Amino acid sequence: MLVGERMSRPVIALTKDMPVHEALALFKKEKIRRAPVLHDGQLVGIVSDKDLLNASPSPVSSLSVWEMNYLMSKITVQEVMTRKVESVQADTPIEEAARIMADRKIGGLPVMDEHKVVGMITETDLFKIFLELMGARTKGIRVTALVDDHKGELATITKAVADAGGNFISFGQFSGTDAKTRVVTFKIDGMTEEAIKSVLTQSVIKFIDVRSCC
Repeated sequence: MLVGERMSRPVIALTKDMPVHEALALFKKEKIRRAPVLHDGQLVGIVSDKDLLNASPSPVSSLSVWEMNYLMSKITVQEVMTRKVESVQADTPIEEAARIMADRKIGGLPVMDEHKVVGMITETDLFKIFLELMGARTKGIRVTALVDDHKGELATITKAVADAGGNFISFGQFSGTDAKTRVVTFKIDGMTEEAIKSVLTQSVIKFIDVRSCC
């Protein structure tokens, strides 16, 4: 899966000379938390709702409403935006975008097609993908188990389930308790909890959790 397949579009972008109060109003209307800043069609920055809110006068300020509005009208997006922008290309693998966001502790990335901004990939987009990967909206038996980390172990598990008439809805694997183990989490339909435990008893070190869920 590539970023271009799951990015948010069309692009909701700001101009660098847009007043902060107008940007805040746009964020509220479009229900977004960050947006790229463009100048002559080129990416020159990115701004978040926190950047905009931090530029606003404090609620306990002694300024009058008119003074606040006047000051806010003078502050523009270019004064609060981040100029050094991390971005990804539309053909970037989705997990690479997720790695960049996690490593850099950022909530979204502009998506480029060469030098043109064509979308945004955000935490929300990644959460939706995670829900799909884990089959979170599909009813089945969810299994989490500790297994040996050696060649052919996953094939043994999937074959045992298939031979017993089970169907995999989702399958994921994660770091185990040490370098020799892995934790697998998968969802199955077509089998009961008892049947799953029975056919996989010899294939897993231990069952961490087995439950029926949507």
